Amino acid sequence: MSAKIILFVCTGNTCRSPMAEALFRHEWGNRSGVPEVQALSAGLAAASGGPASAGARAVMREAGIGLEGHCSTLLGEALLSEAHLVLVMSRGHRDHLQQHFPGAAGKVFLLKEYAGITEDPEIGDPYGGTLAQYHQAYEEIRKAVAGVVSRLERSLRDENSIR
Repeated sequence: MSAKIILFVCTGNTCRSPMAEALFRHEWGNRSGVPEVQALSAGLAAASGGPASAGARAVMREAGIGLEGHCSTLLGEALLSEAHLVLVMSRGHRDHLQQHFPGAAGKVFLLKEYAGITEDPEIGDPYGGTLAQYHQAYEEIRKAVAGVVSRLERSLRDENSIR
């Protein structure tokens, strides 16, 4: 069985989606006996090859998870078609993907909603903001990723599919 691919998407692929990707890898890697899942991230308006933002790197470093090797990736149809699940940070991201890639609509969800968090389902963009704003985004992403990991662990163990 090949690895399932979870794709995290934000605008520039320098803050939110790289944090989500790294947090997912960290959390999933701490599980035993679960199927292989590959986490990737991309941005709707990313300049490919750029680093994670300084704020994102600082917050993740505090959590003991490095983002130093991250290179931003522009989302394209090939990457989107490979993904089994696409988790976005805002309704605008979801709407953009559904409009420009209608074939992917069934696998695109807001990160927080997929995690079962229905109150305030969007994660604000901390880009260019204060370290406190990066901490807030990190906490929201961390909680959502924990919910996603629990949901995926159950569905992959029970049915070997992502739902």
